[in-house]
Amino acid sequence: MPIGVFAQRSGLTSSALRFYADSGLLSPAEVDTVSGYRYYSADQVARATVLRQLREIAMPLAAVEAVLDAGADEASRLLDEHVSKVVGDAVAAQQKAAVIKSVLGNVPGLPITALKGPVLADAVEQVLTATAREPGMPVLAGLRIEASHEAVNLTATDRYRLSTRTLVPTEPPRQTWAGTADGDELRAAVAEIRRSSLVRLEAVPHGIWFRMADREDWHCRLLPEEFPDYRLMLASLGEVTTRVTISKELLLRALEEHPGERIALHVTDHEMHVRSADDEHPGIPLPATATGQALQIWFELTTLYPAVSTSIGPDVMFDLRGSDQPVTIRSADRGDLTTLAMPIKSDYSA
Repeated sequence: MPIGVFAQRSGLTSSALRFYADSGLLSPAEVDTVSGYRYYSADQVARATVLRQLREIAMPLAAVEAVLDAGADEASRLLDEHVSKVVGDAVAAQQKAAVIKSVLGNVPGLPITALKGPVLADAVEQVLTATAREPGMPVLAGLRIEASHEAVNLTATDRYRLSTRTLVPTEPPRQTWAGTADGDELRAAVAEIRRSSLVRLEAVPHGIWFRMADREDWHCRLLPEEFPDYRLMLASLGEVTTRVTISKELLLRALEEHPGERIALHVTDHEMHVRSADDEHPGIPLPATATGQALQIWFELTTLYPAVSTSIGPDVMFDLRGSDQPVTIRSADRGDLTTLAMPIKSDYSA
């Protein structure tokens, strides 16, 4: 086929095809010795398409040639290597841009408080499990940071779960402050934060700095969207009617082993039964300490499992308010990490 037709088939322009031919990446199947016209075969469409896709992700020509000529495993490794470099370069550029903006703005940072790095890193990882990427709602991918005169609260929600953890700073916050940090940027900073014995939080316009004396400082953007009013929801929760304390390890194992995407928890005086949406599989009885009313409540596994797995300590406590009300899940002996999980209707599968 002539170069124009091949260009349409492959998604490459004629000029790009000439360039790749001269570069040795995609030579024509035939060149007319008199007219110089270039012709390509149908067998070359696949190579040309992959070539275009590789260039679309900004892969250099030398790396493109290596991928095209490599086997599947080696090509996959080269792709991963390239993407890792691109992501690393983007993060580095983001950090440098934040520094430049701070200098250009000539606005001094506002010291907020200081926290132990390992403690802050663990808390960020735990709370970020409740984030989500929702089109049109970028704030759900963020982590809310609130500093009062006594403590620092970290909060995130995906509308089905809400996790919040309270941290005691190493020094009292100098003033109250609140902002929603970009979750992805904060997640990328966790490794550095964990390796720093002390991290000072400093607010700047549109961002927050994590100042680390023994490591490079890290900047995270603040999301402009308003964070959901979770405090109003917490204040409007109904009275607890059933309280259950159960081994975190046993419950997680039961959730992992039980089939189905929807899980029913049936609470009696001395047991919690983990059941599926159908009656074909018997429930898994787990020893538990319960007070209040017997109750059966349903959850999506994707909501319940992370709420339990991120809890602190060997035992987890459930505060239940009825089969259609949010459930509070927290450590049985530590209250600084609390998760709310939304149940589903018992006839959800109908």
